[in-house]
Amino acid sequence: MSQPPTPEPGVPVCYRHPGRESHIRCQRCDRPICPDCMRDASVGFQCPDCVAEGARTTRQGRTTYGGTRRPDAAATSIALIAVNAGVWLAITLTGGSASRLVDLLALQLRGGCALDGFYRPNIVEQACTGTWIPSFADGAFWQVLTSGFAHVQLLHIGFNMFALWVLGPQLEQLFGRGRFLALYFLSLLAGSVVVLWAAPEYQATLGASGAIYGLFAALVVCVRKVGGDLRQLGALIAVNLVITFMVPNISWQGHLGGFAGGLAVAALLVYAPRGPSRSAHQLTGLALIAVVLLAATALRLAV
Repeated sequence: MSQPPTPEPGVPVCYRHPGRESHIRCQRCDRPICPDCMRDASVGFQCPDCVAEGARTTRQGRTTYGGTRRPDAAATSIALIAVNAGVWLAITLTGGSASRLVDLLALQLRGGCALDGFYRPNIVEQACTGTWIPSFADGAFWQVLTSGFAHVQLLHIGFNMFALWVLGPQLEQLFGRGRFLALYFLSLLAGSVVVLWAAPEYQATLGASGAIYGLFAALVVCVRKVGGDLRQLGALIAVNLVITFMVPNISWQGHLGGFAGGLAVAALLVYAPRGPSRSAHQLTGLALIAVVLLAATALRLAV
């Protein structure tokens, strides 16, 4: 292979490729650059170093309530939907409502013994000769979160995931990814806390409805903040609340707990004082809400 000709003395050469004659200069640093090093800019070209420096120093866009703006606002909701769908598929393939995964993932305060096809809550674990169903009181603390990803009925997961697909990207565009995830999981946890305190001790609860109701509540806060019309959203929530109390086997505790948690988290994020300290106020408030929910969970275990 022939070598490129050596530039004549005094001819400008590329600062990254000294063997190449270059008559184009970077618009920022004025160094000569060859065609391989030229990067399109709003005016002329820039060198790779200046482009990288500009990317580091340019402030990223912020969402309405302080988060980092991302072009893929639906990605987080898609990931949550994928996890829920994966758990539902695993439950379906392993027996549906009779799956051992339901026993492990669903939330209930006290466990019992599945003996001869019947559930015997009054049999202690040591005397159970069948399948013991673990509970929060037995140390299955993970259930306060895993119950929000477990579904059995197709209609149940279908409604929840459709609502997440509709609400999630909108709220992430307003809050940013980290704040949206905090809203989702704290709403889920709030629903579980109310279930532990208000639901029957031996009643198993599962489903993402607590988190979904938290998203509904957050949307109410956001619309209220900008003075929007709440009539359509209020009517939709009212219909869902009627269904919650009229249709049997629906956990009103999880729904109301999630809604209350979503209201608290969204109000904190939306009404935090603007300015350089807004993120600090929001983070502190989210931490306090988490501490209160965890304290309520621990207190329920203690009593």
